[in-house]
Amino acid sequence: MRSLWIGAAGFLGAVSRYQVEGLIGRRWPGAFPWGTLTVNLTGCFILGFTFTILTERFVPHPNLRSAITIGFLGAYTTFSTFAFETLRLGQAGALGMAALNVAVSVVAGLAAAWGGIVVGRAI
Repeated sequence: MRSLWIGAAGFLGAVSRYQVEGLIGRRWPGAFPWGTLTVNLTGCFILGFTFTILTERFVPHPNLRSAITIGFLGAYTTFSTFAFETLRLGQAGALGMAALNVAVSVVAGLAAAWGGIVVGRAI
């Protein structure tokens, strides 16, 4: 049942991402990806806020918490999860692991994107 909640919320998150990126892109066109930046930053804020509220202030049904955090926000932006998990590592005192997560994610992510372009062009 939890998977259905996550899937339904994921649909809404993906549609929201599309709408926000489109709105921002139409208002501020250009080479810089303002829409993606807006989605990533708002997603980070919303995940931090929501996780705190749903774990420290209220205790909702686990399906609802998963639907919002994993489903909606996971589809809205995975960057928020990356930022939140990295912050949690830092807060736990695992600064080396937090720095490693940032470095590997950025460097390996760029390398993987480049690799995908190369392979895509090769076929």
